[in-house]
Amino acid sequence: MDRISGFRSRRFAPAVALAAAAALTLAGCSSSSGGKKAEESEGGASAGKATTPRMTVALVTHQSPGDTFWDIVRKGAEAAAAKDNIKLIYSADPNAGNQANLVQNAIDQKVDGIAITLAKPDALKDVVSKAKAANIPVVGLNSGVSEWKKLGLMEFFGQDETVAGEALGNRLNAAGAKNAVCVVQEQGNIGLTQRCDGVEKTFSGKLQTLFVNGTDMPSVKSTITAKLKQDSSIDQIVTLGAPFAMTAAQSVSEAGSKAKIATFDLNKQLTSAIDQGTIEFAVDQQPYLQGYLAIDSLWLYKNNGNYMGGGEQPVLTGPAFVDKTNVDAVASFAAKGTR
Repeated sequence: MDRISGFRSRRFAPAVALAAAAALTLAGCSSSSGGKKAEESEGGASAGKATTPRMTVALVTHQSPGDTFWDIVRKGAEAAAAKDNIKLIYSADPNAGNQANLVQNAIDQKVDGIAITLAKPDALKDVVSKAKAANIPVVGLNSGVSEWKKLGLMEFFGQDETVAGEALGNRLNAAGAKNAVCVVQEQGNIGLTQRCDGVEKTFSGKLQTLFVNGTDMPSVKSTITAKLKQDSSIDQIVTLGAPFAMTAAQSVSEAGSKAKIATFDLNKQLTSAIDQGTIEFAVDQQPYLQGYLAIDSLWLYKNNGNYMGGGEQPVLTGPAFVDKTNVDAVASFAAKGTR
């Protein structure tokens, strides 16, 4: 049986998907139908919003409590839901088994579509199969770029974590780093593992892996501080999330270390730190875009049968580097919580 049997009968190119999205969104608002007049008559309340039947979509992630990265993903998802006349149900749990249960809850509610992250794909394999059996389309985002097709998801939105890691490793070489430590805040998370593996693949210096408890920031700080005191030759710290980069900066100060800090992911505090030189740079995977595209893609599928990436290739939202040369261009968006 084809891996997406029951989901589609034909494929569409990304350009067609975007064109169709524009056509459907603007339906009834052409110049011949007096779009501007219609907008004014309704007070602008529905301007730019779909008039298609109401959908219910579940977004289920592996967010840990307090991880602000996911606030950005959720904002993007909410923006797409508001535009597309979608009721969005958001739920999250860092425990893979619990995340699978949340997906099952969405299936039981007979939602029109499900968007999931695949930090630990094996734990979600069975429940994804159940969603497919119930004819509920499933798309992936953020984590699982190497696994989404194996599990039979329709589409995927995110960055290739290995490629992002390789790019970061090359940046470290250019900066002259010799002894780096990659700080992993969640063991078993496939995306985080791929990031460090990617760095190791291209980095010409020594790379150590340091596991920390990402749900306990005081513990994160003490663990990094102890590592820096233990090995004074460490000249580079690589964190895998913006909040951990900010904590690592405190560890560097406490340890009296001269190590520099680079990180994956971005938030408004980090943009200020980059501008001030506390953090060298960040790899931005554009989480807002991941949330937006994942939800919008399910609307496109239901209303026009579209597949971004043709159902064969992931839609890459990164990696992009943010450093002192371009941080001003994204700072205002980060301040709003959308970058």
